[in-house]
Formats: sequence, C-alpha cells, structure tokens
Amino acid sequence: MSESLLTHVENQRETFELSKQLMLELAEAYYTGVKDAVYGSEGALDLKTRRLMSLAVAVQAGCKNCILAQTNHALEQGASIQEIVETCQVAISMGGTMAWSHTLMVVDFLQERGLV
Repeated sequence: MSESLLTHVENQRETFELSKQLMLELAEAYYTGVKDAVYGSEGALDLKTRRLMSLAVAVQAGCKNCILAQTNHALEQGASIQEIVETCQVAISMGGTMAWSHTLMVVDFLQERGLV
C-alpha cells in the first residue's frame, strides 16, 4: 500500500524544514520576502482567494507537495469543499485531462481527511 497523503504531508514538512536549514540564506530571502509579500497580509484579494489561486496553479503544474500544501492552506483560510472543487474545475478548464488527473489527489486528500 502506498503512503497516505496525510503521512506524506507530515514527512514533507520535516524534510522541508531540514532543507531550509541547509539553505538558510535562500530560505530567509524567500520566506521573509516573497511568501510574506504574497500571503503575509490582506490586500485587494483576501488570503483565501490567494490560496485558491495557488491551488489552481499547483494543479496545473502537477506539483504534489504544492497541491497538498495549498489545499491545506485554503482549508485553513476557511475555503469550503465547494470552493476547492470549483478551483480545481478552473484548473481543469485550462489544463484538460492532466489537470483532472492532478485534481484526483485533491479529492483523495479531502477524502482522507474525512471532508468528502
């Protein structure tokens, strides 16, 4: 049996923290600059909308870690299941079957969390 997505997220967090220690200068520049500028405060777009946009981009890119992280972030910002599904629909409308196949990971993750 393959690793659960919830276990994957936890393992990813640990590895990510180690990678930031190994690349401290880059991590500080990226996470105090870029990430704070995008997600650090409210703007014309609220944080939930920004996270949903990031999820759509992650689905398009097919980045497993990004998809799982942005789904988590969107939920933390109060996104509903329907908002997450509609975000995936937008990604599918632009990316076709490849984006749909990446959306299956979102559905599996939500199912594993008992949300669908």
